[in-house]
Amino acid sequence: MAENMAESNSIRSTFKQRLTPRERRFILIFGHIIAVLLALAISLLSWATEDDWLGLSFSFLLERPEPWFYLLPVLWLILMVPLYNVREVHHFQKALRVIITAAASSIAIYLLIFFLAPAKTLPRRGVIVFFIAAAVFTLLWRRIFTHFFFVKNAFINTIIVGAGKAGQKVAEIIKNTEGAPYNILGFIDDDPWKIGTEIKGYPVLGGSEDYFKIIESQKATQVIMAISNHLDDRLFEALTMSEERGITVTTMPVIYEELLGRVPVHLLNTDWLLRSFYDMSHTSLFFEIAKRSFDVLGGLIGLLLCGLVTPFVAAAILLDTGKPVFYSQERLGLRGSTFNILKFRTMIQNAEMDGIARPASEHDKRITRVGSFLRKSHLDEMPQFLNVIRGELSLVGPRAERPQIVKDLQREVPFYRARLLVRPGITGWAQVNQNYASGTEENTLKLEYDLYYIQHRSLLMDLSILFHTFKTIFGLKGR
Repeated sequence: MAENMAESNSIRSTFKQRLTPRERRFILIFGHIIAVLLALAISLLSWATEDDWLGLSFSFLLERPEPWFYLLPVLWLILMVPLYNVREVHHFQKALRVIITAAASSIAIYLLIFFLAPAKTLPRRGVIVFFIAAAVFTLLWRRIFTHFFFVKNAFINTIIVGAGKAGQKVAEIIKNTEGAPYNILGFIDDDPWKIGTEIKGYPVLGGSEDYFKIIESQKATQVIMAISNHLDDRLFEALTMSEERGITVTTMPVIYEELLGRVPVHLLNTDWLLRSFYDMSHTSLFFEIAKRSFDVLGGLIGLLLCGLVTPFVAAAILLDTGKPVFYSQERLGLRGSTFNILKFRTMIQNAEMDGIARPASEHDKRITRVGSFLRKSHLDEMPQFLNVIRGELSLVGPRAERPQIVKDLQREVPFYRARLLVRPGITGWAQVNQNYASGTEENTLKLEYDLYYIQHRSLLMDLSILFHTFKTIFGLKGR
């Protein structure tokens, strides 16, 4: 009995330490859902107290609120997308800014509609109470989450197997990434010259023959495999037994992706494409239909907005540098198909007189004065909504590159052509995370983001990218 209790206490004390970043994110989002449902309940209760003949009853829930009222929690959860990053959950001021902005703007827009609508056709108290309660409960939940999951004893006690290039890289990433929920205890490596030394500030605790002794003495709850060459049969058996004992075994690429939102291109073997990437890059038919429907809807709205701004943008371009207003260029799309992308012209006429394809760079002298503003505001890309309607582009995806640039880069950057497996986008994961890419190193970094998006893409991720893009547009931080 005492043994069972001790075992139970041990499991209870290490529960938080066993949660992966993905599981923590699920808990974070689930808490947001509970918070917004509580806000809905409070708003309905406050509304029902005004209704003397119904009160908070089943009849009230069916007859009083319009169907759109029950969609307010969905709207709020969408507005909270920028806050679903577990590593930034302790940034209270950022969360406060996002939540207050979302609540205030939602209430302001609603009140504008309320006073323009016919009298007594829209509820006021229920909507306002919902957004206030949603803001309060969301902040409260994030405080609770931070208290339980963002403390040292909630971090995952981790041993890295392999102190080579891959092991050192993952240790460096964990060490330098704010909010990484890992407590690195040290390395296990069979190189006798490394045992007893420190690498990246962490000790090499011993070789694989002492694997279980090290795991138990260090009280490790997770092992990161960072061996890229042949894996010894005995070590493989030890890793399998670790899982049997409740120790989580994961790999360097998984940690790299979780913390950086990128795929470690230079640390992967060529057969990674066959063993992992292709399988993870496939999506369901439902996702493809939903994404295309989302693209069409967004494309139609975008074309409408483009029609409104075109006269003003055209006049500015003509006054600045003359004709032409629009610029068309051949790009590579889904599965390597070619199409002509349409944009407002932002560079001088004949920017490539020698015929050599050159990607735009930061402080590019070819960019005009009006073009600089158009790029910062992303207004130059608005004509691309026509490409979205045609199915040549998506709202979100890897950047569509020119055929010659792709041809050059695929000789220098591993897996570069893999980004053509999905439809390119007006904006994307790489675009919101990186500046201009002009050299091999920068394009490799860009590819890491693109491959990560291809593997993990979802409608929620697309929404998050669009929110980041809108923030860039309104802050004139485009490039």
